[in-house]
Amino acid sequence: MKAIIIGAGIGGTALALSMEKAGLDYMLLEQAPAFGEVGAGIQLSPNAVRILSWLGLADDLKQVCAEPDFHKYSVWDTGETVLRVALKPQVREIYGSPYYHAYRPDLIDALARRLNPGRIRMNQKVTSVGQGSDGAWVVCADGHKWEADVVIGADGIHSVVREQVFKPDPPRASGYVSWRGVVDADDIADLNIPVSAYIDMGPQLSFVYYYISGGRKLNWLATAPTRGDKAESWSQTASKDEIMAAFDGWYDRPRRVIEKTKETFATAMYDRNPLDSWIDGRIALLGDAAHAMLPYHASGAGQSIEDAWVLARSLQIAGFDAEGALRDYQSLRLERANRMVVHSREAEGWYHLADAEKVARRNARFRKKHEEFGDRITPEQHWLYSYDAEKAVLRTDHEWRTMKAW
Repeated sequence: MKAIIIGAGIGGTALALSMEKAGLDYMLLEQAPAFGEVGAGIQLSPNAVRILSWLGLADDLKQVCAEPDFHKYSVWDTGETVLRVALKPQVREIYGSPYYHAYRPDLIDALARRLNPGRIRMNQKVTSVGQGSDGAWVVCADGHKWEADVVIGADGIHSVVREQVFKPDPPRASGYVSWRGVVDADDIADLNIPVSAYIDMGPQLSFVYYYISGGRKLNWLATAPTRGDKAESWSQTASKDEIMAAFDGWYDRPRRVIEKTKETFATAMYDRNPLDSWIDGRIALLGDAAHAMLPYHASGAGQSIEDAWVLARSLQIAGFDAEGALRDYQSLRLERANRMVVHSREAEGWYHLADAEKVARRNARFRKKHEEFGDRITPEQHWLYSYDAEKAVLRTDHEWRTMKAW
């Protein structure tokens, strides 16, 4: 079985390495001249870390990640934490893998270093895909045609494969813009910020921050309503003064972190409407191409990594039945990932409540949940973290399907 994988982001490289481990042939095509990722943080829950460990990255992750003790949800004006959700050490003890914060370039580097360079082609911009009764193919801008048993579109939210083969449907604007930056931990040492995952919630504005790169850096992300002047581009710079002005009246930590950041960026936030199908014969979608989601549950990369393992193992188990393998992959993955798209949209609302009465109800609900669970794992966490991609392939993963976590 041979696959052409389009896109060398987290999902595409994880799929390539999963196929390497499964002993399958592949060709990874990437339009950029070299491996690379936007310099931003990423959260890896244990369901994803488990897979990365199977792929040989356990030691790398220990070196380049930070392991937070709690998710802490706080209010904007006083900084009071209204909900604390357990992470370390409970997650590691219960699920056998930790919850990590990572730097995207570090993760891509760890994945890419393990790939066979003979199976990678850079500077390959895909212009069209197609298929026949005995194979599928990709044509690139330089005229080269690549052929294989299956074609996998791991080419992100603006997927060429999705637009050409599946239902045409542009990315959906959320109405919010995200500002982000990375600051050296030494530059904010006076703030004495513990290693936790922080979510500060204010009127139509939120501030998320956490350590990455083994605790040497702090990544932050602020989201606010867009004025329509920002593109969906992760390399677009932003005015620090504009960002700091949005936090006037807040407690001081967000502004002090932003103030110490050397370079700030902005991107309009988009997701994709869920698809009814990710497969068409010998062509399939993976990761953001299939289920781009908003970041409020920090699960986009994790879902892509789950996709990668399940797809590679489905191809391995299927032998020569390429179309059957893709059908199995979809049956195991579509419902779960599409649920996360919907849950992430729903979370956007309660992150940014402005009405005083609604804010009070949310905060009361959060305080009650904290009293109920203390430092125990919540149902939402268990739904997400307990998923085992290998059990999914073996069809022994029924528990998560019956859970009513949200």
